[in-house]
Amino acid sequence: MGNILRPRQAALWLACSLSAQAAFAVTPDELHQHPVWLTLGHYQPDRFGAGYTSQADDSSFFLSENGKTSPREELEATLAAIQEPGEGNNHARCRFPARDAWLREQLDLPADPVVCPAYDEWAAELNTEKVTLVFAASYLNSPSSMFGHTFLRLDPPQEDEEADLLLANTISYAADAAEHDSELLFAYRGIFGGYPGITSIRPYYEMIRLYNDIEHRDLWEYTLNLTQPEVDTMLAHTWEIQDKNFDYYFFDENCAYRLLALIDAARPGTNLLGEVSTHAIPSDTVRWVRDADLVESIHYRPSAATAVSHSLDTLPRDHQTLAAAIANGYVQVNGPEMQQLSTQERAWVLDATYDYVRYQSEARGWPREFSAPLSHQLLISRSQIDDAQEIPPVPEPLVRDDQGHDTFRVSLGSGQLDHAEFTQLTLRPAYHDVLDPPEGYRSGAQLQFLRLDARLYHDNDELQVEQIVGVEIRSLSPRNQFFSPISWQVGFGGRRTDTGTQRVLTPYLEGGAGGSWSLNYNTQAFAVATADLEIDDDIRRGYDFAPGADLGLLHQNNRFSLLAGAKTKAWIISSQHRQDQLYVKGNLHIGREFSLFAEFTREDHFNRYQSIWQAGIHAYF
Repeated sequence: MGNILRPRQAALWLACSLSAQAAFAVTPDELHQHPVWLTLGHYQPDRFGAGYTSQADDSSFFLSENGKTSPREELEATLAAIQEPGEGNNHARCRFPARDAWLREQLDLPADPVVCPAYDEWAAELNTEKVTLVFAASYLNSPSSMFGHTFLRLDPPQEDEEADLLLANTISYAADAAEHDSELLFAYRGIFGGYPGITSIRPYYEMIRLYNDIEHRDLWEYTLNLTQPEVDTMLAHTWEIQDKNFDYYFFDENCAYRLLALIDAARPGTNLLGEVSTHAIPSDTVRWVRDADLVESIHYRPSAATAVSHSLDTLPRDHQTLAAAIANGYVQVNGPEMQQLSTQERAWVLDATYDYVRYQSEARGWPREFSAPLSHQLLISRSQIDDAQEIPPVPEPLVRDDQGHDTFRVSLGSGQLDHAEFTQLTLRPAYHDVLDPPEGYRSGAQLQFLRLDARLYHDNDELQVEQIVGVEIRSLSPRNQFFSPISWQVGFGGRRTDTGTQRVLTPYLEGGAGGSWSLNYNTQAFAVATADLEIDDDIRRGYDFAPGADLGLLHQNNRFSLLAGAKTKAWIISSQHRQDQLYVKGNLHIGREFSLFAEFTREDHFNRYQSIWQAGIHAYF
């Protein structure tokens, strides 16, 4: 390199110079309080006191023994280390290239070149011109993916539109969990910070294979408008935190949170982390990035399951039945049923059937000795049709995930329990229930965390906690002749229950499984076998258990949502009796910011009938 400054290091200095907040002027003695330095050190203000603590939990991230809690000492140690003579992979300038570039620009230090073989090779291999934020849609069957997932794609120079971005690399942050950990253990340790979180680099095609093909999750790609110097700064800081431990927390310090920190480092002043309060949900973080005018373009990549469902939905109902019969071996590919179709109809049935068989073979493990010959026959028959159009591509959804309602909900309502009038306030930090505005969310999916229902009864001015929802998950996925998903639900928390003589707040655990069937585009019927467990000293034996059932109808459109049904339970431990309930719940959606709601329940419990109704407004933030 001689005496010529490395272009990448020069770009880093330029990025830090251009991006630093002009209004924030500091002296060298105050430099440790500069927002850029605090961002590079992942420092956050202490909740109590005037100090700072870094969210990095790896000693190798700091050059000072007190660096985790002292931005000043870490800056002093870094400044001394980068001015030490020498070079090579272990030199501070090579370990912390983003810090080095920023400090040299701020303090006008000599811009001497330095040889960093590992970093130079790594950056050259990534060869990044653009950065794309990728959002993988929610996937309820995995606790780590219930809210969706985000990662960054590092796009190489696009010399032409045909350049293959599948070979690009990605930056991802995730919990470093053991392979043998169960889903329940992962959820528990993820919530309470029991896992280290690691920033890693993986090829994009691996991420597509994981999220798009295996977990059947649509991907949204948001190309950011970062300049080349800003991109280089992001890579330099990624090098600094790569393989460093940051304790993983499911709600806040998660995949989305760490990526916001990288964007903040690349373009100081965005302060995306300032948007985070109690939680960082991936779809919310995408909104914050979009609202900060960081998005240049957006591309939709449907999952394999979405593409197959689209191909099948394109067919009329009788042609769908024919495709299912061919796929399951009941009808021959060139049988008389197919010959009765027009050329165009036959082509679409063959295309859709081939897509379905291939999907079932790769994603569901259909035996190759069955699927391979059938796929071959379908391709041969399709190749003999020349003048037919292909099935139209999957259309982009009208509303993206980041355009749905905000996830924090506050509800205020008034109602009556039997003859006792009350006012109810509900706070729900996250995320969505089946009656919320459906645009941007999966139909029939419900995921609520940490919801609190508090009631003020008017007759005696008594304030009561009606329910505390720890977790409540519901997945109503319609079954058809091609797919047979299980509808299921699970939840735990505390709720008011009637013991026969009083209403007490009781810890509960509930679950269920069954099926759901589509009646038309917006309506589905469901039947779920349920089980409830309540534990409390006020219950005669300290606990009670009830098997039961929930039968209902769910209708959703962009104007209103309606849920109606009947529940029955048979309590069999502490007191042998049935609890039957008829319910109707409806929400009228006013845009994506508000919904008017009304609920009515008629219940028979301990051979005593009572009615509960409530109406009010939901506000989404």
